[in-house]
Amino acid sequence: MPLADATADGTPLPGSVSAGQVAALLRTRGADRKALFARADEVRRARMGDDVFLRGIVEFSNICGRNCLYCGIRASNRAVHRYRMDADEILAVARNMVGWQQTTIVLQSGEAVSPAGDRQLGDLIRRIKAETTLSVTISVGNRSRDVYAHWRDCGMDRYLLRFETSDRDLFATIHADCTLDERLECLHILRDLGVQVGSGFMIGVPGETLDILANNILLCRDLDLDMIGIGPFIPHPETPLGDTTNAYADDPDMHFVALATLRLANSDAHIPATTAFDAVFTNPSGRDLALQRGANVFMPNSTPGKYRKDYMLYPDKPCVDETGALCAFCIVGRLEMLDRQIGVGPGHSRKRADGANPSSSA
Repeated sequence: MPLADATADGTPLPGSVSAGQVAALLRTRGADRKALFARADEVRRARMGDDVFLRGIVEFSNICGRNCLYCGIRASNRAVHRYRMDADEILAVARNMVGWQQTTIVLQSGEAVSPAGDRQLGDLIRRIKAETTLSVTISVGNRSRDVYAHWRDCGMDRYLLRFETSDRDLFATIHADCTLDERLECLHILRDLGVQVGSGFMIGVPGETLDILANNILLCRDLDLDMIGIGPFIPHPETPLGDTTNAYADDPDMHFVALATLRLANSDAHIPATTAFDAVFTNPSGRDLALQRGANVFMPNSTPGKYRKDYMLYPDKPCVDETGALCAFCIVGRLEMLDRQIGVGPGHSRKRADGANPSSSA
């Protein structure tokens, strides 16, 4: 079975993998899997190049008003020490990130809807754009159109909001206070506002089937996403799903099968090697394998060390005891071993005319 329709140079056309092919690829085994991984890497190289763009995550607050069943910082987890970094502290990290060759700051937090907090975040975006060369990605959950538009006008380049699963019933089970339609509406609003849009899903949520996984990949294509972040479901002991297991616990390589298939179905999207891959795969490193099986973005943890242990979405999160500088040094070595180089510039979407936020001054 051909992996995809192709151009003259053998590169698949964007989105040319059919729904039937996606389902079939997810069922590959043995030598066919190795061929799938190699093909995904070829497509990544042909469509995205060998540059790996560094997008540093700053987990600026673990305060959350949601009760997602899988998340370690859910509102009902009383074992979490809550914190919020102030603007000057975040700016100090942002300035360091420039020297660490990270060209995007990803400001991530729990979902704590607050008009005052949203205004403060807008002010912070303006300062980062004025005082650094960084692109700005925000990931703080569902918001109204007016709030997203305000952040765009402040200089926000991208927004990351994972839908987690395309199955409405499964979504309702794990997100008691949100619906899939609400989440998708946020993504459509962001696209309409001209913001680069990132989304994605967990792999192996209890109750997930291969058909659901295939639909997750196809939904990413239908949403025409600029960046797609995926990673293994890892149960957290302080959550209602703490005693469950990943749907692919008996076949952990399925996480990479999903990643490779995602690349073939979304050939022009930025796909990060997410931290959760390192939590599941240690020898060799999961993120290194992801970069060889379709991923082209690395998202180092740039959160100050004193906060990292309090932002535990899942247990055994890597790099909790390291500093941003040490993580930056480690990344250079990892990429050299993979014969890949750090991307220069903002690494904007390949899908848009110029990738830049028209409201941004940077």
